[in-house]
Amino acid sequence: MGTLNHFSFGWLTPVLSYAMACAGAALGLRCTLRGLAATGTTRRNWLLTAAAAIGSGIWTMHFVAMFGFAVDGTELRYSVPLTVVSLLVAVLVTGLGLTVVCYGRHRGLALLGGGVTTGVGVAAMHYLGMAAVRMHGGLRYDAGTVALSVLVAVGAATAALWAAVTIRNVYAAAAASLGMGLAVSCMHYIGMAAVHVQLDPARTDLDGVSPMEFVFPLAVGLGSFLFLASAFVALSPTAQERAGDLAAGELAGEEAAGPETDLPGAAPADPHGLDPYGQHPYGQHPYGPDPYGHDRAA
Repeated sequence: MGTLNHFSFGWLTPVLSYAMACAGAALGLRCTLRGLAATGTTRRNWLLTAAAAIGSGIWTMHFVAMFGFAVDGTELRYSVPLTVVSLLVAVLVTGLGLTVVCYGRHRGLALLGGGVTTGVGVAAMHYLGMAAVRMHGGLRYDAGTVALSVLVAVGAATAALWAAVTIRNVYAAAAASLGMGLAVSCMHYIGMAAVHVQLDPARTDLDGVSPMEFVFPLAVGLGSFLFLASAFVALSPTAQERAGDLAAGELAGEEAAGPETDLPGAAPADPHGLDPYGQHPYGQHPYGPDPYGHDRAA
């Protein structure tokens, strides 16, 4: 039986992984709010961005926490294909859950269906990530603890989807993001508590790559995506702000055009330059002086 250490770097990896989960949740909530305020293609694009943010945040949380995972007596490496599949699963199930909730006709059933789908998918992402681990030995799991981790994942996903379509206040959304990050982190470490390692005395070469060769650059790339996307969303105007700018532009255009002359009771403008009372603005008839000396104004 191998000795497991989930905190080989101390509190660094739990804190960083929690921060990544919170960042993904916050960006996902913000994008979902933008999507609900939009229609058509714009709504779809915002929801796709929200799915990418929440899914990549959960995945990054998992693998940043895995940097602190070590087993005495064996090296740890990762299968690249399974690691990539676990990331795709996290994004796809989050997108599916958001689609069910945002487009579902019955709010309660849509929330339940989306929460179960997303929660089971997030748990699948976690255990796919664990299946990607290569070591001199094998992993086995405690069934009861695994079931508890899946229940926590479903609860966390349902709460996240509810917050995504319900919360409108910025401060409430920030609090929800912190809660979602905590729930995802708890799900991860509950799942890790179910792990037991049986070491193999044979020392064959391990396939896969080390965490620093693949997982770390990918996690850094996704973290950069979350940061840049958060900055973009924070600086981009909302639908209400765009509507306000449009209304202000129309009002400014009306003011620049001057007062209307075709209002009821107003004299029409003369095409020859006469003012409404038949006088030329320069005191001269618009056709110039009469060559015979007669006063045309008379």
